[in-house]
Amino acid sequence: MTKDLTKGSPMKLIISFAVPLLFGFLFQQFYNLVDTMIVGRFLGVDDLAAVGSTGSINFLVIGFCMGVCNGFAIPVSHKFGAGDYVGMRKYVANCAWLGLAFSVIMTVVTAILCRDILVWMKTPANIIDGAHNYIFIIFIGIPTVFLYNIVAGVIRATGDSKTPVVFLVLSSIINIVLDLYFIISLHMGVAGAAWATVISQGVSGVACLVYMVKKFEILRIHREEWKVDGHMMMVLCGMGVPMGLQYSITAIGSVILQTAANTLGSAAVAAMTAGGKIGNFLACPFDAMGSTMATYGGQNVGAGKLDRLGKGLKSCVLLGVGYSVIAFLIAVFFGGPLAQLFVDGGEAEIIANVCAFLLWNTAFYIPLALVNIVRFLIQGMGFPKFAILAGVFEMIARSLAGFGLVPIIGFTGVCLGSPIAWIMADAFLIPAYFHVSKVLQKRMVPQTDVPQAV
Repeated sequence: MTKDLTKGSPMKLIISFAVPLLFGFLFQQFYNLVDTMIVGRFLGVDDLAAVGSTGSINFLVIGFCMGVCNGFAIPVSHKFGAGDYVGMRKYVANCAWLGLAFSVIMTVVTAILCRDILVWMKTPANIIDGAHNYIFIIFIGIPTVFLYNIVAGVIRATGDSKTPVVFLVLSSIINIVLDLYFIISLHMGVAGAAWATVISQGVSGVACLVYMVKKFEILRIHREEWKVDGHMMMVLCGMGVPMGLQYSITAIGSVILQTAANTLGSAAVAAMTAGGKIGNFLACPFDAMGSTMATYGGQNVGAGKLDRLGKGLKSCVLLGVGYSVIAFLIAVFFGGPLAQLFVDGGEAEIIANVCAFLLWNTAFYIPLALVNIVRFLIQGMGFPKFAILAGVFEMIARSLAGFGLVPIIGFTGVCLGSPIAWIMADAFLIPAYFHVSKVLQKRMVPQTDVPQAV
């Protein structure tokens, strides 16, 4: 079930690893889309806007959790690439202890502050109660986010990108069924959509954990390997926290942009919500490419095969450019019909704004491809702090759009926020990749060592 990414054609390995991940991300975004479609179609524009207004704060908090989990998996992939399976299992055990601590702290803090955050974001009065009902439940479910993502990250670190997808598909199906039951049958409103998400995440996390324990012999942790190791926890936090902060810092810019969109009214928020959901779905291949390059980079650095990093990067960039063209054509020809999945055909203004949002964003998908591919490769190489700096550039760009463009050009300023952010991030990440490559070449650490983060 494990896969060694240190041998063979980089293009073939990247495709074979990324395709299962792609299906996983597609299913994840699919049930997010279904969430939004059911809310928009059965509960109305205000409830659609209520859920959408929480998107950036959701990304800030849940993105931090997922980033931390992805970072925890990097030392695991290094140990797997080096063939040190005892060290790998010790890292996995310490991942579990840290995940437990992080999930408790994050749940308590966010549940207490979520209402105040929505007020600070100038959430319109007609949707703030629905927004709070939704995001409070999502934050209560943070432990399920840690459970699934830590287990899935560990499994992917060993080269198996298929198993986590199976349980993500399971989660998607459960989520859709519960959405329909809670919202349509029980009339639970937006709270029903939130509970459906949390319950489905919990089921997939538990199922994935049970499967890993039973089927992955090299990941069966022995009693003595469960010992808390301060050094390993420092290494894990050194990788995980910067990756989590990268998501959160990027999300701060999204929060500012969302706040600016909130001032345009609930119709603009609804359009941004629908456009964002469709855009996230179309961007799934880039997410798959990024996760693939993190594992590819981690295993090859662990094995000391630095010459394979550049070859893998070139192969993945070619895939990213090719898909970017396809995504833009989809937005051009199918933007209107896709928008009508979320709102009634009579909502002409919202549909026009959704189409504009999609066109502006997909036109700049090549920069987005580079952001994901290069950033995650750098993280896999053992330099997570560069991800934070890239996130700072994205935050600045979205903040400029929120503060400067939206008040002047309205919804078009919202549409331009992400493209500007991707370009600014690339301006930092591309030179950063060549820098860290030179650092690794000079360092040439032994295979059993984990590269020190810069």
